[in-house]
Amino acid sequence: MSGFPRPRWPRLAEVGGRLDWTRLRYLGSRLFGEASTVARSPGELPNPKVLPPGQRVYAVGDIHGRVDLLSRMLDLIRTHEAKAPSAANTMVFLGDYVDRGPSSREVIDRLLAFGKEHRSVFLMGNHEEALLRFLVDPRDGLQWFRLGGLQTLASYGIDIDALHFGVGPKGVRTAFLAALPEAHREFFLTLELSRSIGEFFFCHAGVRPGVELGAQAPHDLIWIREEFLTWRGDFGMMIVHGHTPVAEPELLPNRVNVDTGAFATGRLTCAVIEGSEIRFLST
Repeated sequence: MSGFPRPRWPRLAEVGGRLDWTRLRYLGSRLFGEASTVARSPGELPNPKVLPPGQRVYAVGDIHGRVDLLSRMLDLIRTHEAKAPSAANTMVFLGDYVDRGPSSREVIDRLLAFGKEHRSVFLMGNHEEALLRFLVDPRDGLQWFRLGGLQTLASYGIDIDALHFGVGPKGVRTAFLAALPEAHREFFLTLELSRSIGEFFFCHAGVRPGVELGAQAPHDLIWIREEFLTWRGDFGMMIVHGHTPVAEPELLPNRVNVDTGAFATGRLTCAVIEGSEIRFLST
Protein backbone atom coordinates (compact mmCIF):
# COMPACT_ATOMS: atom_id res chain seq x y z
CA MET A 1 0.00 0.00 0.00
CA SER A 2 2.47 2.51 -1.29
CA GLY A 3 2.63 5.80 0.59
CA PHE A 4 -0.01 4.83 3.18
CA PRO A 5 0.25 3.64 6.77
CA ARG A 6 -1.55 0.44 7.66
CA PRO A 7 -3.75 1.49 10.59
CA ARG A 8 -6.04 -0.90 12.39
CA TRP A 9 -9.51 0.28 11.52
CA PRO A 10 -12.48 0.17 13.86
CA ARG A 11 -15.74 -1.21 12.57
CA LEU A 12 -17.70 1.24 10.48
CA ALA A 13 -20.17 3.09 12.69
CA GLU A 14 -23.81 2.48 11.90
CA VAL A 15 -26.90 4.28 13.17
CA GLY A 16 -30.15 2.41 12.75
CA GLY A 17 -28.63 0.35 9.95
CA ARG A 18 -27.57 3.47 8.07
CA LEU A 19 -24.16 4.90 7.43
CA ASP A 20 -22.91 7.41 10.00
CA TRP A 21 -21.75 10.01 7.48
CA THR A 22 -19.63 12.05 9.92
CA ARG A 23 -17.85 8.89 11.02
CA LEU A 24 -17.23 7.84 7.43
CA ARG A 25 -15.72 11.21 6.52
CA TYR A 26 -13.50 11.09 9.62
CA LEU A 27 -12.26 7.59 8.89
CA GLY A 28 -11.82 8.43 5.22
CA SER A 29 -9.68 11.46 6.04
CA ARG A 30 -7.47 9.25 8.22
CA LEU A 31 -7.29 6.65 5.49
CA PHE A 32 -6.38 9.03 2.68
CA GLY A 33 -4.81 12.00 4.44
CA GLU A 34 -6.47 15.41 4.37
CA ALA A 35 -6.92 16.17 1.70
CA SER A 36 -24.38 16.19 -30.36
CA THR A 37 -27.98 16.86 -29.76
CA VAL A 38 -29.89 20.13 -30.10
CA ALA A 39 -31.33 21.41 -26.84
CA ARG A 40 -34.90 20.40 -26.20
CA SER A 41 -37.66 22.98 -26.02
CA PRO A 42 -37.73 25.00 -22.78
CA GLY A 43 -40.21 24.00 -20.15
CA GLU A 44 -41.83 26.62 -17.93
CA LEU A 45 -41.91 25.42 -14.36
CA PRO A 46 -45.52 24.86 -13.25
CA ASN A 47 -44.72 26.41 -9.85
CA PRO A 48 -41.90 28.69 -10.97
CA LYS A 49 -38.69 28.68 -9.00
CA VAL A 50 -35.96 30.96 -10.27
CA LEU A 51 -32.22 31.43 -10.39
CA PRO A 52 -30.78 34.88 -9.68
CA PRO A 53 -30.44 37.08 -12.79
CA GLY A 54 -27.34 36.43 -14.86
CA GLN A 55 -26.84 32.89 -13.54
CA ARG A 56 -27.14 29.62 -15.39
CA VAL A 57 -26.74 26.08 -14.06
CA TYR A 58 -25.88 22.96 -16.05
CA ALA A 59 -26.89 19.87 -14.01
CA VAL A 60 -25.53 16.58 -15.37
CA GLY A 61 -27.10 13.23 -14.51
CA ASP A 62 -25.60 9.84 -13.63
CA ILE A 63 -22.53 9.00 -15.75
CA HIS A 64 -21.63 5.50 -14.47
CA GLY A 65 -18.25 5.00 -16.08
CA ARG A 66 -19.25 6.18 -19.56
CA VAL A 67 -16.42 8.59 -20.37
CA ASP A 68 -17.47 8.55 -24.02
CA LEU A 69 -20.86 10.04 -23.13
CA LEU A 70 -19.31 12.47 -20.66
CA SER A 71 -16.95 13.77 -23.36
CA ARG A 72 -19.86 14.31 -25.72
CA MET A 73 -21.87 16.07 -23.02
CA LEU A 74 -19.02 18.42 -22.13
CA ASP A 75 -18.74 19.30 -25.82
CA LEU A 76 -22.49 20.03 -25.89
CA ILE A 77 -22.16 22.26 -22.85
CA ARG A 78 -19.23 24.17 -24.36
CA THR A 79 -21.19 24.67 -27.58
CA HIS A 80 -24.24 25.86 -25.67
CA GLU A 81 -22.11 28.27 -23.63
CA ALA A 82 -20.54 29.70 -26.79
CA LYS A 83 -23.91 30.24 -28.49
CA ALA A 84 -25.60 31.71 -25.42
CA PRO A 85 -23.03 33.34 -23.13
CA SER A 86 -24.04 33.91 -19.52
CA ALA A 87 -22.44 36.07 -16.86
CA ALA A 88 -22.09 33.21 -14.38
CA ASN A 89 -22.31 29.52 -15.26
CA THR A 90 -22.15 26.76 -12.66
CA MET A 91 -21.76 23.08 -13.53
CA VAL A 92 -23.40 20.68 -11.08
CA PHE A 93 -22.64 16.99 -11.45
CA LEU A 94 -25.24 14.96 -9.58
CA GLY A 95 -23.17 11.92 -8.59
CA ASP A 96 -22.75 8.28 -9.65
CA TYR A 97 -19.64 8.86 -11.71
CA VAL A 98 -18.33 5.32 -11.19
CA ASP A 99 -19.40 1.67 -11.53
CA ARG A 100 -21.12 -0.36 -14.25
CA GLY A 101 -19.47 1.32 -17.23
CA PRO A 102 -15.90 0.46 -18.29
CA SER A 103 -14.15 3.81 -17.73
CA SER A 104 -14.69 5.05 -14.18
CA ARG A 105 -11.07 6.16 -13.75
CA GLU A 106 -11.18 8.10 -17.01
CA VAL A 107 -14.46 9.73 -15.94
CA ILE A 108 -12.82 11.07 -12.78
CA ASP A 109 -9.84 12.32 -14.80
CA ARG A 110 -12.15 14.20 -17.17
CA LEU A 111 -14.18 15.72 -14.35
CA LEU A 112 -11.06 16.90 -12.55
CA ALA A 113 -9.71 18.52 -15.71
CA PHE A 114 -13.07 20.13 -16.48
CA GLY A 115 -13.36 21.42 -12.92
CA LYS A 116 -10.10 23.34 -13.27
CA GLU A 117 -11.58 25.38 -16.12
CA HIS A 118 -15.20 25.78 -15.00
CA ARG A 119 -17.03 26.60 -11.78
CA SER A 120 -18.10 23.08 -10.85
CA VAL A 121 -19.93 21.34 -8.02
CA PHE A 122 -19.45 17.59 -7.61
CA LEU A 123 -22.10 15.81 -5.54
CA MET A 124 -21.94 12.44 -3.83
CA GLY A 125 -23.90 9.55 -5.32
CA ASN A 126 -24.75 6.26 -3.66
CA HIS A 127 -22.10 4.52 -5.76
CA GLU A 128 -19.37 6.82 -4.47
CA GLU A 129 -20.60 6.21 -0.94
CA ALA A 130 -20.38 2.44 -1.52
CA LEU A 131 -16.81 2.87 -2.81
CA LEU A 132 -15.83 4.81 0.32
CA ARG A 133 -17.47 2.25 2.57
CA PHE A 134 -15.38 -0.46 0.93
CA LEU A 135 -12.18 1.51 1.50
CA VAL A 136 -13.03 2.08 5.15
CA ASP A 137 -14.10 -1.52 5.76
CA PRO A 138 -13.62 -4.08 2.95
CA ARG A 139 -16.28 -6.27 4.56
CA ASP A 140 -18.69 -3.90 2.82
CA GLY A 141 -17.20 -4.94 -0.50
CA LEU A 142 -19.92 -7.36 -1.56
CA GLN A 143 -22.50 -4.57 -1.70
CA TRP A 144 -20.21 -2.37 -3.78
CA PHE A 145 -19.25 -5.24 -6.09
CA ARG A 146 -22.93 -5.95 -6.74
CA LEU A 147 -23.47 -2.27 -7.59
CA GLY A 148 -20.80 -2.38 -10.28
CA GLY A 149 -17.64 -1.89 -8.24
CA LEU A 150 -15.82 -4.67 -10.10
CA GLN A 151 -15.93 -2.58 -13.26
CA THR A 152 -14.51 0.39 -11.35
CA LEU A 153 -11.67 -1.73 -9.96
CA ALA A 154 -10.86 -2.97 -13.45
CA SER A 155 -10.65 0.61 -14.72
CA TYR A 156 -7.93 1.24 -12.13
CA GLY A 157 -6.00 -1.81 -13.28
CA ILE A 158 -7.03 -4.09 -10.42
CA ASP A 159 -7.08 -7.77 -11.37
CA ILE A 160 -10.58 -8.67 -10.28
CA ASP A 161 -9.90 -12.35 -11.00
CA ALA A 162 -7.70 -12.27 -7.89
CA LEU A 163 -10.92 -12.41 -5.90
CA HIS A 164 -11.11 -16.06 -6.90
CA PHE A 165 -7.57 -16.88 -5.81
CA GLY A 166 -7.59 -16.16 -2.11
CA VAL A 167 -6.64 -12.48 -2.07
CA GLY A 168 -9.97 -11.51 -0.55
CA PRO A 169 -11.55 -8.09 -0.03
CA LYS A 170 -8.70 -6.80 2.17
CA GLY A 171 -6.14 -7.56 -0.51
CA VAL A 172 -8.30 -5.93 -3.15
CA ARG A 173 -8.65 -2.83 -0.99
CA THR A 174 -4.88 -2.65 -0.52
CA ALA A 175 -4.36 -2.84 -4.28
CA PHE A 176 -7.07 -0.26 -4.92
CA LEU A 177 -5.56 2.20 -2.44
CA ALA A 178 -2.19 1.84 -4.13
CA ALA A 179 -3.74 2.43 -7.56
CA LEU A 180 -5.80 5.49 -6.63
CA PRO A 181 -4.12 8.75 -7.69
CA GLU A 182 -3.96 11.34 -4.94
CA ALA A 183 -6.25 13.67 -6.90
CA HIS A 184 -8.88 10.92 -7.11
CA ARG A 185 -8.69 10.29 -3.36
CA GLU A 186 -9.26 13.96 -2.67
CA PHE A 187 -12.10 14.04 -5.20
CA PHE A 188 -14.02 11.24 -3.48
CA LEU A 189 -13.43 12.68 -0.01
CA THR A 190 -14.60 16.19 -0.86
CA LEU A 191 -17.82 15.37 -2.72
CA GLU A 192 -20.75 17.44 -1.47
CA LEU A 193 -24.10 16.05 -0.37
CA SER A 194 -26.18 18.91 -1.75
CA ARG A 195 -26.01 22.44 -3.10
CA SER A 196 -28.58 25.23 -3.19
CA ILE A 197 -28.48 27.85 -5.95
CA GLY A 198 -31.27 30.39 -6.01
CA GLU A 199 -34.52 28.48 -5.51
CA PHE A 200 -33.07 25.19 -6.77
CA PHE A 201 -31.77 22.38 -4.54
CA PHE A 202 -29.38 19.87 -6.11
CA CYS A 203 -28.74 16.40 -4.69
CA HIS A 204 -28.18 12.90 -6.00
CA ALA A 205 -31.32 10.96 -5.07
CA GLY A 206 -33.85 13.33 -3.56
CA VAL A 207 -35.12 14.51 -0.18
CA ARG A 208 -37.43 13.23 2.53
CA PRO A 209 -40.83 14.97 2.55
CA GLY A 210 -41.61 16.85 5.74
CA VAL A 211 -37.95 17.43 6.64
CA GLU A 212 -36.37 20.85 6.17
CA LEU A 213 -33.90 20.86 3.30
CA GLY A 214 -31.12 21.96 5.61
CA ALA A 215 -31.80 19.03 7.94
CA GLN A 216 -31.91 16.19 5.41
CA ALA A 217 -30.13 12.97 6.39
CA PRO A 218 -27.13 12.11 4.20
CA HIS A 219 -28.56 8.63 3.61
CA ASP A 220 -31.72 10.13 2.12
CA LEU A 221 -29.88 12.61 -0.10
CA ILE A 222 -28.02 9.78 -1.81
CA TRP A 223 -30.35 6.77 -1.52
CA ILE A 224 -34.02 7.78 -1.19
CA ARG A 225 -36.54 6.71 -3.83
CA GLU A 226 -40.26 6.04 -3.34
CA GLU A 227 -41.06 8.43 -0.49
CA PHE A 228 -39.54 11.24 -2.53
CA LEU A 229 -40.66 10.22 -6.01
CA THR A 230 -44.31 9.81 -5.05
CA TRP A 231 -44.58 13.07 -3.09
CA ARG A 232 -46.62 15.72 -4.90
CA GLY A 233 -46.22 18.56 -2.41
CA ASP A 234 -43.95 21.58 -2.61
CA PHE A 235 -40.49 21.09 -1.11
CA GLY A 236 -39.94 24.84 -0.85
CA MET A 237 -37.33 24.68 -3.60
CA MET A 238 -37.18 22.84 -6.91
CA ILE A 239 -35.28 19.58 -6.38
CA VAL A 240 -32.90 18.61 -9.19
CA HIS A 241 -31.72 15.01 -8.94
CA GLY A 242 -30.70 11.79 -10.64
CA HIS A 243 -30.43 8.26 -9.15
CA THR A 244 -33.67 6.82 -10.57
CA PRO A 245 -33.43 6.15 -14.34
CA VAL A 246 -36.25 7.38 -16.56
CA ALA A 247 -36.77 7.12 -20.32
CA GLU A 248 -37.10 10.90 -20.69
CA PRO A 249 -35.97 13.67 -18.33
CA GLU A 250 -38.78 14.53 -15.94
CA LEU A 251 -39.97 18.08 -15.33
CA LEU A 252 -42.56 18.04 -12.54
CA PRO A 253 -43.99 20.81 -10.35
CA ASN A 254 -41.62 19.97 -7.49
CA ARG A 255 -38.63 18.17 -9.03
CA VAL A 256 -36.49 17.56 -12.11
CA ASN A 257 -34.96 14.14 -12.82
CA VAL A 258 -32.07 14.02 -15.29
CA ASP A 259 -30.99 10.37 -14.90
CA THR A 260 -31.75 8.82 -18.30
CA GLY A 261 -29.82 5.61 -17.63
CA ALA A 262 -26.66 6.57 -19.51
CA PHE A 263 -24.86 3.31 -18.81
CA ALA A 264 -27.54 1.18 -20.49
CA THR A 265 -29.15 3.64 -22.92
CA GLY A 266 -26.20 5.64 -24.19
CA ARG A 267 -28.12 8.79 -23.29
CA LEU A 268 -26.60 11.19 -20.79
CA THR A 269 -28.77 14.19 -19.92
CA CYS A 270 -28.08 17.67 -18.59
CA ALA A 271 -30.63 20.20 -17.37
CA VAL A 272 -29.86 23.79 -18.35
CA ILE A 273 -31.51 26.13 -15.86
CA GLU A 274 -31.77 29.86 -16.36
CA GLY A 275 -34.29 32.15 -14.70
CA SER A 276 -37.42 30.01 -14.42
CA GLU A 277 -36.76 28.01 -17.59
CA ILE A 278 -35.30 24.55 -17.97
CA ARG A 279 -33.92 23.07 -21.17
CA PHE A 280 -32.38 19.65 -21.65
CA LEU A 281 -29.24 18.60 -23.48
CA SER A 282 -28.85 14.88 -24.23
CA THR A 283 -26.21 12.81 -25.96
